[in-house]
Parts: sequence; C-alpha cells; structure tokens
Amino acid sequence: MSWGPVRLGTERLVLTSPWPATDASAVTDFQRRNRGHFAPWDPTRTDAFFTEGYWREQLASDAEALEDGRRARLFVTERDVPGRVIGYVHFSNVVRGAFMACHLGFGVDGALEGRGVMREALERGCRWAFEDFGLHRIEANHRPENTRSGGLLRRLGFVPQGYARDYLRIDGQWRDHVLTALVNEAWTPP
Repeated sequence: MSWGPVRLGTERLVLTSPWPATDASAVTDFQRRNRGHFAPWDPTRTDAFFTEGYWREQLASDAEALEDGRRARLFVTERDVPGRVIGYVHFSNVVRGAFMACHLGFGVDGALEGRGVMREALERGCRWAFEDFGLHRIEANHRPENTRSGGLLRRLGFVPQGYARDYLRIDGQWRDHVLTALVNEAWTPP
C-alpha cells in the first residue's frame, strides 16, 4: 500500500505532511524558536539540527517514509497563518503485520502552550492514523515530571501501560518514562 500527501483540517489548524516538500525554512524557524522550550524533553541536538540543510534532507526522507507507510510527520500551522509552523505530530517506528502500531511524538510552540492547540492537532492526527494510516495502536511515552504531556495524553484517552526506568537518553541523561497507549477499538484491515 502507498500513502500520498496528507492535509488535515480542524477548526483552527492545518496538519500537513512534507509532500513533495514542506518549506524547510518554516520548520527550521520553528525548531530555532523552540530550542530552549524542547531541550528538557528531547535528545541532545547538534547545531546541524537547527539548519535548513538538515531539514531539507529530513523532509525528503519523511516524504519517502510516508509513501512507504513507515512513519508520518505532520506539521501544524494555524489556518490564518499558513506559512508559520507552530507544532508537529509524528507517528514513528510504524510496525505493520500483526502489530499495526507506532510511537507518537509531538510538540507545540512554547508561546502557544496551554491554548488547546496540541489537543486539537492530536485529536485530528490520531483519527487519521487510525482511519487512514491503518493503525490499531498508538503508543506515547512521557517523562513522569512532564505533567502537561501526561495530562494531555490522559484527556485524549491514552491509558498507562507501565513505567520504564532509564528508557530514553534525553537532555544528556537516561530518563524514566510513563508508557501509554491509545487503541482503535473499531480497527478494520486497511
């Protein structure tokens, strides 16, 4: 099966895949604006991560991976400001076959935190992942002290699955994570 470009709308937002290419400068600007905001929750980033060259290559790779159904990175913009990236929803590590699952990553511009933007984007993105991308399970993990992400995932219906000690190397140290998942009860084969 092959997937093409994704463009999803909500009341306030548009979620799009990099197909054939998203403006690398808009993504780079988003990452630069939020470097400090994301640092405590992300792996340590090299300076190259914050360059247009890096994102041009990454967006091309994302487009190929989407076409093959291996991952889907969707960038979030406001309907009224289409050229400015304000967030992302990333369905990665897709495993098909008997599992039909992925990992979810997400982030919103620090200036928009607490305004419901990420909830709106995730509701629409997860519905697409279930209905169109054919997944049965979406796993999302967060650090225990990241109460914003934990609360958001609970409100979206993600259920705790366990606790993983030293799960990921984040901000230069091995960090514990709470493991959660959302299951598509109405799943049918794609």
